[in-house]
Amino acid sequence: MAKLKIIHYINQFYGQIGGEEKADQTPIIRDGNIGPGVALQQLLGGDVEIVSTIICGDSYFAENTDKAIEEILAHLEGVEFDGFVAGPAFNAGRYGVACGAICKSIQEKLNVPTVTAMYPENPGAELYSKDVYILKCGKTASDMRKAVKNISEFTLKQLKGEEIGFPEEEGYMPQGYRVNIWMEKTGAVRAVEMLLKKMKGEEFTTELPMPTFDRVSPAPPIENIKNSTIALVTSGGIVPMGNPDRLESANASKFLKYNITGVDDLSENEYETVHGGYDPVYAIQDSDRVLPVDAMRILEKKGAIGKLFDYFYTTVGNTTAVTSAVRFAEEIAKDLLDNGVQGVILTST
Repeated sequence: MAKLKIIHYINQFYGQIGGEEKADQTPIIRDGNIGPGVALQQLLGGDVEIVSTIICGDSYFAENTDKAIEEILAHLEGVEFDGFVAGPAFNAGRYGVACGAICKSIQEKLNVPTVTAMYPENPGAELYSKDVYILKCGKTASDMRKAVKNISEFTLKQLKGEEIGFPEEEGYMPQGYRVNIWMEKTGAVRAVEMLLKKMKGEEFTTELPMPTFDRVSPAPPIENIKNSTIALVTSGGIVPMGNPDRLESANASKFLKYNITGVDDLSENEYETVHGGYDPVYAIQDSDRVLPVDAMRILEKKGAIGKLFDYFYTTVGNTTAVTSAVRFAEEIAKDLLDNGVQGVILTST
């Protein structure tokens, strides 16, 4: 019996090319297994072989998604394989989006079963969980062993043509499909039983999970704005011309801080936006449309505010992981409080 063949997709870090400095790596293909593929191959056993590994930089894929997919599909033209695995991506936002996007394309274009794995709050999960099988895994590579084991088991099930069970059984993220099944008790009886368990404080599993939303209490009003220092923070991707610190256009891994002491206007010759989620034409013409330094200077001169803080903070919000955004907010807030800032204007796009 011929071995079943697998293609594995990983980013530049797990492909042992480099870290963030190599995030612009174009798609390349290597024979055999690399990085997490070594452990995956061992778990798949002798009847399944990882014949090739595709490596692509996170930034390159995020900034050139359609092109990257076309290049990967070109690499695979004429290649025969039975399954496709991507990741695991854990909570790496750009990596997760890339894993989801390439799995979806492989399914649609080549009709090959795919699977990936990532942390549930990874933006790739929200974007692609309805289209591809995304197994749940931990936030970091400390969960690598378990994640790879789950991927191998799920992949073998796909290759053998076995029926894929419900998300709770298999460990993948719900895809929103409704399936009719026969139950011995009616819905009314099951609902009453669940209610009684809830009232008694006993464990139960709802059949209709409801979304949960964070509630953030608004900050109290500034008591004396005419004597307050006000800072500007934006998720609109405003940076000095040329993007010297390489802020990502999507799936941001960091925020940046720039000095605007003596700057009255964000001129088009000195500032631009690198945001990849909106039409940048007007923001490039005048970055004050996203980050209103000019308007704040007017208010400062009129005495409507005490002072515009000497620095602005910038990042990119589109498809950035929730946990990353929370970290940015906490670090920016601490820095502002340490510098005696009383108020913040947060701009988005």
